[in-house]
Amino acid sequence: MGTISALKSRPLAPPSTPDAAPPRRTPRAGGPGRRRRRAGWLMVAPALLHAALWIGLPVVATFALAFTKYDVLSAPQFVGFDNFREMFDDAIFRKSIWNTVVYTFFTVPFGMLLGLLLAMALHTGLKARGIFRTAVFLPQVTATVAIALVWLWIYNPGNGLFNTVLSIFGIHGPAWLLSTSWSMPSVILVGIWQGIGMKMLIYLAALQSLPKELYEAASVDGASRVRQFFSITLPLLKPATFFVLITSMINAFQSFDQIYVLTDGGPANSTTMMTFEIYKSAFREFRVGYACAQSLVLFALLLVFTLVNRRIMGGTRGHS
Repeated sequence: MGTISALKSRPLAPPSTPDAAPPRRTPRAGGPGRRRRRAGWLMVAPALLHAALWIGLPVVATFALAFTKYDVLSAPQFVGFDNFREMFDDAIFRKSIWNTVVYTFFTVPFGMLLGLLLAMALHTGLKARGIFRTAVFLPQVTATVAIALVWLWIYNPGNGLFNTVLSIFGIHGPAWLLSTSWSMPSVILVGIWQGIGMKMLIYLAALQSLPKELYEAASVDGASRVRQFFSITLPLLKPATFFVLITSMINAFQSFDQIYVLTDGGPANSTTMMTFEIYKSAFREFRVGYACAQSLVLFALLLVFTLVNRRIMGGTRGHS
């Protein structure tokens, strides 16, 4: 009886249901998740420190010095918007903005078109296509100064390659880099030739990732190769096209090496670029504050063009 009384007085446990979820355990402080996060921060810390010192700090300094008069030797003097007012009154800097836009307008679209055509040609079962891919990509990894020196010989009006070939057909070639009419087209040609390798590589990688089932279904439906290109290939290449467009535009706006070697901004400032004017202001005239203001204008133009392109192309999402 005592045992029965004890059992009756003991509270009954609630019946267990088979679908009841087990109680969650509160993670302990310093558990595996926290340790993994700490290890991740430690691994990225060197890269973050490098970015903060060599990217973040110069950017902040550029914004601050753009409103000062600073020549490296003396302390900065705050001048407000005087640098910007002087900049837009400078006819040479306005010319550099126009030259940069013209250079970008021609090098980027033509380079993208040639890169896509080469990628499609090398995407096929072409023999020795690995050699051709390497040959097309080689200028991208070659030093820009070395490339500019080679093209300096090609454009030589006396014994350069271009004028030598033209003389065979009885044509007297111009002084390519010494003429205000031919200097900019000559520089544009070098820019297209040098940057075509990276565009080709990105497009080639994008083409290799396209699903073959879509092309097989289109072939069954009787779609021609031209129709497949415009209805399948181009829409699916939209993310790659957006990436190539933005990176190519940034590289075109930042062109400097070939201008410095080929023309030094001449003749008569016909090939001067924004980056070249920034270089002259900072390292030839030692007007660092003025150069920082010019850099901000370059950054603003790049930002505007990037946002406009993103708006026009509708972002980076491709069509399904």
